[in-house]
Amino acid sequence: MAVFYRLYQNNNENFVNKGKWYARATMTETVDMKKLADRIQRNCTAKKSDVWAVLTELVEVMQDELQASHRVKLDGFGAFKIGIQSVGADSVKDFNAVKHVKGLRVIFQPETKISADKTRTRTFLTGCTVQEAPKNAVEA
Repeated sequence: MAVFYRLYQNNNENFVNKGKWYARATMTETVDMKKLADRIQRNCTAKKSDVWAVLTELVEVMQDELQASHRVKLDGFGAFKIGIQSVGADSVKDFNAVKHVKGLRVIFQPETKISADKTRTRTFLTGCTVQEAPKNAVEA
């Protein structure tokens, strides 16, 4: 299997690379927890209902841990943490969270494996290839 891409042209006047063409990953489907539970059930001895229960509880527990300012690491998967988007204050005394914190985000860092030749590969990318997405009748 390959990750599909489509080409797009940078038309932003503010960039030095205006007019150049780039690849952008394109998704062909969204796989939800139900589909994941079906596949996991086929690959192991756990029943779909058990897998569903664990995945549902994982989401709830991760939310609790992340909101307690903890980093959540799933071995072989990666780590999650909450990041803050803020604007600067003139001094420590002037900083006010209500005024200066503009948003929160979840940061995911996939686990990285280092091979014998010191090459780093992130989980989910081992053996990954790319190919141009097939054209369809709607595209010009």
